[in-house]
Amino acid sequence: MTYAREEALDALACGALPRQGKWSDEDYLWLTDETNRLVEFTDGFVEALPMPTSTHQTVLAYLFDCFREHVKPRGKVLFAALRVRIRQGKFREPDLLVLQDRDDPRFQDRFWLGADLVVEVVSPKGRRRDFVQKPLDYAEAGIPEYWIVDPRDETITVLTLDGDAYTEHGVFEPGGTATSPFLQGLEIDVGAVFDA
Repeated sequence: MTYAREEALDALACGALPRQGKWSDEDYLWLTDETNRLVEFTDGFVEALPMPTSTHQTVLAYLFDCFREHVKPRGKVLFAALRVRIRQGKFREPDLLVLQDRDDPRFQDRFWLGADLVVEVVSPKGRRRDFVQKPLDYAEAGIPEYWIVDPRDETITVLTLDGDAYTEHGVFEPGGTATSPFLQGLEIDVGAVFDA
């Protein structure tokens, strides 16, 4: 089911949207173009994500500054809500997306076709998603590095892609420094992330 913009707004107002399991990539892209909610998509199913908290956003802002400073002037760092296409029929909205080279063909305007590194800040109701499902998703997309930032436990878990699955580079705690195998020279003071 595809919509013209005005028809889509009418459909949204009337509740005439595709049933779960029947959404197409274009339906999903339209929905996320027209809403201010974080929504992810897998094989015909859409899922609204929890709204971020102040803690989540503060941690995210601090990390955004760290990554942006590290990859400038050639790289690109953006934050949610920006979609990354895992494959046809699957999109995610990571909290941060990083490319070392802004000329990388994966850098697109409407959604990215991958990334060098993604970051998720764990929400209270998103632990299983970020620690179990997202590593599978980002590995499927071939994203070389995935950071899981957990405000509850004050840890940063750095995973690196080894073949078609992630291996743990390290779990970093306050008093330590999180490092990136992919972004050489990147070092982030873990305590400063959670004190932000």
